[in-house]
Amino acid sequence: MSKDSTSQANFLGSAASILGLIPLLKDHRLKLFLTVLSAVCSHSAMLVSLGIAGWLAGRVMAGEAPGGLFAVFLGLAASIVATAAARWWQAYISHALAFSVIETLQLGVYDGLARAAPLDILGLHTGELASVAISDAALMEHFYAHTLADYCAAVLVPLVALIAIFYVEPASGIGLLPFLFFVASVPYWFSRRAQRQGSVILGNLGALNADTVEFVLGQRELTIFGGGQDFLNRLMRRTSSVSAAQRQYGSRAGLEQALIDFLTGSAVLVSVFIAITRINDGNLDRALLPLIAVLAGGALVPIVEVSQTARKLGELKAGARRILAILHQLPQVADTGKAPAPLGRAIRFQNVTFAYDANRGEVLKGLDLGIPAGSMVALAGRSGAGKSTVMNLLLRFRDPSAGTISIGALDIRDLSLDTLRSLIAYVPQDIHLFNETIADNIRLGRPDASMADVERACRLAQADKFIKALPDGYETMCGESGAKLSGGERQRLAIARALVTKAPIILLDEASSNLDTESERAFEQALDSVRGSRTVILVAHRPSTIRRADRIVVLQDGAIVEDGSHATLAARGGAYARLIGEGGQPA
Repeated sequence: MSKDSTSQANFLGSAASILGLIPLLKDHRLKLFLTVLSAVCSHSAMLVSLGIAGWLAGRVMAGEAPGGLFAVFLGLAASIVATAAARWWQAYISHALAFSVIETLQLGVYDGLARAAPLDILGLHTGELASVAISDAALMEHFYAHTLADYCAAVLVPLVALIAIFYVEPASGIGLLPFLFFVASVPYWFSRRAQRQGSVILGNLGALNADTVEFVLGQRELTIFGGGQDFLNRLMRRTSSVSAAQRQYGSRAGLEQALIDFLTGSAVLVSVFIAITRINDGNLDRALLPLIAVLAGGALVPIVEVSQTARKLGELKAGARRILAILHQLPQVADTGKAPAPLGRAIRFQNVTFAYDANRGEVLKGLDLGIPAGSMVALAGRSGAGKSTVMNLLLRFRDPSAGTISIGALDIRDLSLDTLRSLIAYVPQDIHLFNETIADNIRLGRPDASMADVERACRLAQADKFIKALPDGYETMCGESGAKLSGGERQRLAIARALVTKAPIILLDEASSNLDTESERAFEQALDSVRGSRTVILVAHRPSTIRRADRIVVLQDGAIVEDGSHATLAARGGAYARLIGEGGQPA
């Protein structure tokens, strides 16, 4: 592919990313129409004001008495007022449109994040995703408020001005015509570099946001291990990279503006020079010279304004590309199930095979596993054996490559995701608590739970005692990510959160791995409190936790190698005995 064709392909690809934002306007058609109308009225009123002013100046130069031009002066005053009013209307309605669409845009981004959850999205870190959802979306205000309507005005208003100049003096119109295209095409000349620089700026800002989030969340570890200064130096390097990218972007934008200003001035000079030549030849009334000059400048004003907004197209294109990638994020699984929740609660994995991708191979290989309702089953095995994958498939974070998973003899794919996940409560190893009250954090899966329900769940989770000892009890704020609570306390709140949902199935994924002796004892008491009433599947590496299960299933390389009680498997001397002999299964 030639250099020219590559440049054209890049430009068209960039334009496509911007055009992808237009369908979001479908619910805002009236505001869009009013925004375009306001821009046309604003620029038209300005052009009329300039034309009247130019014509007045010409009549005065021709020696006409000012008294005879009083009505025209009144018309000029009225046009100036109309221009100001139209400008205000344009600013008001265009921003009303922009902020309405940005709200829609951000909701779409959040929906895209939710569709992809809980897996990684586009390979971006948390801070980068936050940057897309907030900064990139806010950047689109420039597109919706200043670009769309101005482009429409930049077509209509110069055309009217050009027709007027042709009517007054065709030769000046011919001289002006190429400059209209030159000025409008300047952003295209720099589009490839602008897009590249915009991508670099947004990428560097996203990385800086991600590092800043890590710096804030990792303060304890940085302080303990003395890594604070090194991380600060890393942030400074990120900041320097952002500044350098912004300087390059500004330098290129300044060159664009200088070129636009040069072409605009040249256009007026050429039109005026042609008009003067015609006056000297006796073919044009000298009183029309000011009118030609202001019409030539007025014809270019809308194009110049569009060119100025187009200088930000590099950032806009890069931001639009990242936003549209999330907006069009496909769900990890198809949510097409319509069946009601099954009456039975037994869980069955039948010949289930799964691979995350072709390069990593199969994580589960023809897994057959039945779990009776009300039983407590522990999944044991080394890291990578497939324990967490079993839970992820049951939650339908992914679908099996082959085989079926059923609850109560009903394929879970026949259930909607909401219905399926109402049957399952999940307690992970790393607990996230929101900066809300303890009671609100526990109600996460059941917002309508009464205070009595919350307290009952906390008593079962062995959390009620420490909560009531807090200054504000259940109204105590947890702090960001539960920073005000210990690891054991956060874990017990997570169990209470699972219990308050009344879900018949509870998944515990390494939920006891970071607990001290007291917290582990409370955790085990919480397990005993739900024994028999709910189906519990747990992954743990502590023998003291595993042995509490009714049944232990040992996984190795994605297949079941042992299945039985703690006493039976320990006495057998096989894979399970080796795991507990090593001090518990590796995490």
